[in-house]
Formats: sequence, C-alpha cells, structure tokens
Amino acid sequence: MEPRVESRGTSARPLLTADASAHEPPSDLVCSARGCTHPADFGLLWNNPSLHTPERRKTWLACAEHREHLSQFLGARGFLREVVEVAQLRP
Repeated sequence: MEPRVESRGTSARPLLTADASAHEPPSDLVCSARGCTHPADFGLLWNNPSLHTPERRKTWLACAEHREHLSQFLGARGFLREVVEVAQLRP
C-alpha cells in the first residue's frame, strides 16, 4: 500500500498509514515549516484546548532553523505544550 500524500502549501509529504511498509525511520522526518526540506531535529507537542482534551498531543516537526519560529507561532496561541528532540518521539 502506498502512503497517502498530503498537499499543504507548495509541498506534498507522505502520511504514515497502518501498513508497516509505509513506516519512515526518524532520519526521514522532515521539518513542518512550509517549503523546508531539512531533517527534523525537534518535535513540538501541542494541542488546541478548545478542541482537544488536555492529554491529547499533536506534533509538528522542526529543524534547528525553524524551531524558534514554529514554537513562537504555537506559543502565541497558547497551544505549545512541550518541545522534545525527535529521537524522543514515539513511532
């Protein structure tokens, strides 16, 4: 089974599916900043308290260059909960 492709801005990235063959190792994780193709170094864990339960976490990935910008974007909205190294993310 081929991974689905998400179209977002000018780039399209494969989404992981339940099929084990579609699993990408952490070294293939790419920064979530629009147009960035650098490997992810950090996971920005967040939730929108008006939509999600307090324990729910969504994840954006960030390279070292975009970590601060993406953190500020989420933080300004009160969404950012934690920043971790990408190696600490669960598959």
